Amino acid sequence: MKKRFWLGLALASLMTVTAACGGNGGKAATGNEEQGASNAPVEEEKTYTIAISQIVEHPSLDATREGFLAALKDAGFEEGKNLTVDYNNAQGEAANVQTIAQNIASSDADLAFGIATPTTQSLVDEVKDKPVLFAAVTDPVDAGIVPQLEAPGGNVTGAADTNPDAVVQTMDFIAKEFPDVKKIGLVINEGEANTVVMSGIAEEALAKHNIELVKAPVANSSDIQTAAQSLVGRVDAIYITLDNMVVGGVDSIIEVANENDIPFFSADRDSVEKGAFATVGFKYYDHGYEAGQMAVEILNGKNPGEMDVTVPQKLDFIFNLKAAVEQGITVTDAMKAYVKDPENNIIE
Repeated sequence: MKKRFWLGLALASLMTVTAACGGNGGKAATGNEEQGASNAPVEEEKTYTIAISQIVEHPSLDATREGFLAALKDAGFEEGKNLTVDYNNAQGEAANVQTIAQNIASSDADLAFGIATPTTQSLVDEVKDKPVLFAAVTDPVDAGIVPQLEAPGGNVTGAADTNPDAVVQTMDFIAKEFPDVKKIGLVINEGEANTVVMSGIAEEALAKHNIELVKAPVANSSDIQTAAQSLVGRVDAIYITLDNMVVGGVDSIIEVANENDIPFFSADRDSVEKGAFATVGFKYYDHGYEAGQMAVEILNGKNPGEMDVTVPQKLDFIFNLKAAVEQGITVTDAMKAYVKDPENNIIE
């Protein structure tokens, strides 16, 4: 009886040990295993890096960058979370432009973004193994950035920042509403390809109205005020294109225009907000946002070479009424009628 008792107890113990070991290959069960949890590592959220090359800081280009990043954030690509932004400013120096492009080419960035023509040209020359996107480029075909606007092929696409109609509309407006204007002065850095293209469009449009375009060339930003002053007494109005160097020094031109009652027209909204009288244009923030939407598509796998280069479509006249007073301009109801969205585009 006693032997049977101890034999039964031994067999029960053996069964208990076997049950404890058999379900896990001889290892003690952990709490996670008992609940059916996996020991596989948790996959981390993918992160992305965008390298930006901007030619110089001025309101239009800064707004382009801000809009670009806002579009990415709205699509879930947020700096500090799953997006790293490598921002580089060339400070208007050609040597910096090339160095930045070379650094981006050798980096592990997922996408390179050029803001303005010179920086984009350098990126296209240097970056071959990653997508290149651009904005604030006036004529990407003439600048050799893409071979055509539709499905440009390769690894490059972007958003051009001018619609030739905007320049033509501005010149036509001057000819009709300022009949005394016979000569228009253009402060111009002819080293920028986009400037040469736009000045040619303006010159052709003005020729149809028998208005002469008088150029005042600049080689660096310190020349801008002198160039503007050289136009006093020689022209009846002043105009600037999307010229990065000149736009960066636009305060000097505004000062000359105001002191001498010379109507001053620009090709960008930001210069009007600062003190030029009028333009036909758009918000550069919106332009950058559009480029950012293209970046989202590329990061999600779309081939940039299959994406058409875009141009601004929502053009409108933009007036600065305070600047009009400073420059001796009487803004008529007929002028105001040009503006489609007066609430946003008539600045008081």
